[in-house]
Amino acid sequence: MPSFIKNGEQHIAAMIRAAHAAGRTEVVISGCYEIGDTVLLPSHTTLILSDCHLRMANGTFCQMFRNEHATPGVAHDGNAPDRQIRLLGRGRAILDGGSYNGLSEKTSGKDGMPHITQNNMVLFCNVDGFEIGGLQIRNQRWWALNHFFCRNGHLHDLDFCSDYTRMDEHGNRVVGLDRDLYNQTYIKNSDGIDLRCGCHDILIENITGFTEDDTVALTGLPGKSERLYGADGLSTDIYNVIIRNIRSAAFCTQVRLLNQGGVRLYNILVDGVTDASQNSPYYVGRGVAGVRIGDLHLYGERHSTPEETFNITVRNVFSRAETALRLAGAMRDCHFEGIYGFDGCPCLIQDLSTKE
Repeated sequence: MPSFIKNGEQHIAAMIRAAHAAGRTEVVISGCYEIGDTVLLPSHTTLILSDCHLRMANGTFCQMFRNEHATPGVAHDGNAPDRQIRLLGRGRAILDGGSYNGLSEKTSGKDGMPHITQNNMVLFCNVDGFEIGGLQIRNQRWWALNHFFCRNGHLHDLDFCSDYTRMDEHGNRVVGLDRDLYNQTYIKNSDGIDLRCGCHDILIENITGFTEDDTVALTGLPGKSERLYGADGLSTDIYNVIIRNIRSAAFCTQVRLLNQGGVRLYNILVDGVTDASQNSPYYVGRGVAGVRIGDLHLYGERHSTPEETFNITVRNVFSRAETALRLAGAMRDCHFEGIYGFDGCPCLIQDLSTKE
């Protein structure tokens, strides 16, 4: 076992301050560090993790990384974003959630618990120009990478491995998830990449590994999270996003697109989604879908209209999930091609739009 240097966030923050004081924007760190508080990334910072292992300390309730001005509950000026922030890995670079802290969507904001977004590994809000790549992300405590009102970004070459244990009826923690026993899942909803309201002009590519929930999710659902991490003066729409070469095992969905409550979702290209769950060591059975657009369940004030969900292209999907492509809700000007199933995939395309 490697020896982790405690209070690693202080060391990293000091190196960032020293670099900026010297007129440099690039910081390189190596080694193993335990992170007990959030590392704030200011504008014009490139943090390179070179053969580096960062692990959240036990009992912490905070993100590992956040852009400098993404303060929860503070009004963010959309015209004054943080700019040009890069978090890059070289060699074996690991972000590790460590031991779970019990904070979940059900316990969020209750009995002294903070908001669930404190369990994001990386949270960016109102960032113009960003890059995250070359990282192995392990044991995320909820969604790993979460973005609000971010634009002109590149997320690439990221490998995820969610916790894949459950608590059986005897209180024992056992390996291997089972959809029929979903309530036993130890850490629920541990997505890989999430783009929330206001994100646009972003490329997501070369994503691998296992996620307990969605590997990549674009979810325009204005709610409490957006009130905590909003950006005044900016549209809530999600648009101009390319998602390509997703090769993952997902307990839920590899790529999920969802907008409700008046948020528009448009100009989206999903090209190249390969299901890597055959003979999976992580879970029994199949995922829900390779690609999923819309939902019959109402998460916001109302479902989207065809004028709010449009110009979506999905192609080159290879799936063994329950459904390769699942549609639900109103949409227009969408194009689907090259949807394939293997390993007995029960359904290639399922359209639930008329089953309200």
